[in-house]
Formats: sequence, C-alpha cells, structure tokens
Amino acid sequence: MFRGLRAALIVIICIGGIAVLGSYVYGYLTHPEIAWDIWGGVPQSLRPVYTVSMFGAAIGFFPFTLFILLRVDPARFRFRGGLGYGVFPVLYALVLGASTAWMPLTYAMLESPTAALWTAILIVLGIVAVGSLGILYGLLRIRHREPVWWYRLAVLGCVLFCWQTVVLDAIVWTYYFPV
Repeated sequence: MFRGLRAALIVIICIGGIAVLGSYVYGYLTHPEIAWDIWGGVPQSLRPVYTVSMFGAAIGFFPFTLFILLRVDPARFRFRGGLGYGVFPVLYALVLGASTAWMPLTYAMLESPTAALWTAILIVLGIVAVGSLGILYGLLRIRHREPVWWYRLAVLGCVLFCWQTVVLDAIVWTYYFPV
C-alpha cells in the first residue's frame, strides 16, 4: 500500500511538473506580444525579488520533495486528525494542477478580462498557496528528521517555495494585477 502512495506521488510530480512547465512554455510561445504583461502591475523595483524568489522556489522544490519521497516513512507519518502520508499526493496534485491552470487563465484575462476569469485566477492561486502551506506543515510534523542537514534543507526549500506561492503570487501579484 505504501509503495503505491510513493509511486502515486512520483507520477503526480512528474506529470504535474511537465504540465506546469508546458503551460509556461505554451503561454510564452502562443502569446509573444503580451508575454511580459503577465507581470500585471508588479513594479519594476519588485521584479528582481520575484526573479530571485522563483529560482529559490524552483531549487527549493527538490530537497523537500526528495526528503518526502525518500526519507519519510509512509507507515509512520501522520498529519493531525489521523491523516497519513496519502495527504502528500493530494497536496502535490493541488499545487501542480492549480499551477498549471494559472498561466492560461492569466493570458485569457489579459486578452478578455472578466470577473469570472479573475475569480478563477484567485482560486487557483489560493489552492497553490494552501497546498504549499500543507506540504510545509507536513514537513514540520515529521518526527524522524535524519539526516538533520537534509531535513533542514528540505524545510528551507519549502519555506522558499511558500514565500513564492503564498506571499509573492497569491498576495503581492494579485494586489498589483490591474483588474
């Protein structure tokens, strides 16, 4: 059973990761005339923070994901309320699925803005934020944290990921986006 959970998580990460990257590439290739408009109204002064943070979040994804896959014992892990390791595939599916939807929704919003599109964007960014925080919460609930250096790197990577998805994307970007 637990091997199946790890296998499911690997499949979700592989398919979801390809889908997220594919949505970005497709968006840029099919909308070259408005590719830079996805920044919305984020001031030029904040864009370097985003650039550094995006790389930090992308790099940080690997240590926390690998720690969850390779070091967390699915038979012994528990979230509050008795939920087990099976929550991780759900959280990753939420993060990656909603992340895949963000780029197409944003380009659609730039081309023909509607309240429904803006609501959809807010929902997908909220889902990504909640899923990211759920993964961080799960990491913090892990009792067996060996090797310690890897665990600390995993938590740092997840904090960087949450900084990007929760603060910069779900809060700052939506604040500045011209609705």
